[in-house]
Amino acid sequence: MKVFSDLNEFAAALGSQHGPTDWMEISQDRVDLFAEATDDHQWIHVDPERAAEGPFGATIAHGLLTLSLLPHFSHQLYRVDNIALAVNYGYNKVRFITPVKVGAKIRARGEITAINQLDGAVQATTMITVEIEDSAKPAAVAESIVRYLA
Repeated sequence: MKVFSDLNEFAAALGSQHGPTDWMEISQDRVDLFAEATDDHQWIHVDPERAAEGPFGATIAHGLLTLSLLPHFSHQLYRVDNIALAVNYGYNKVRFITPVKVGAKIRARGEITAINQLDGAVQATTMITVEIEDSAKPAAVAESIVRYLA
């Protein structure tokens, strides 16, 4: 993990690449908990027997579950010290490219693609790619926007 000592050092990191993070296995328990939290109980996520006969051959993680793990992965990519607060400002261009089957391992890489200086803050856009172990295509790609307050 890259540690930036302050906002000035971080602001100079435009174009830098970070990662990969540690692998995380996606368990059926995690998928089921996400289904409970979001009331999204579609069978491709929560019914292993039916999903085995379905288009993916197994249950898959919700795309939004993959997206919800980006803060976890981001904390492994880099950190900015000597700030008051970091706030998730949102996401741009989110794409779910390859389904994540239950039991698969995923990790992330990031590239800082935009830095905007604001009054007392820096807003950064990081292109995060979520990879699936042994897959040529990523699970997801998203532009994550975080505002760092001095």
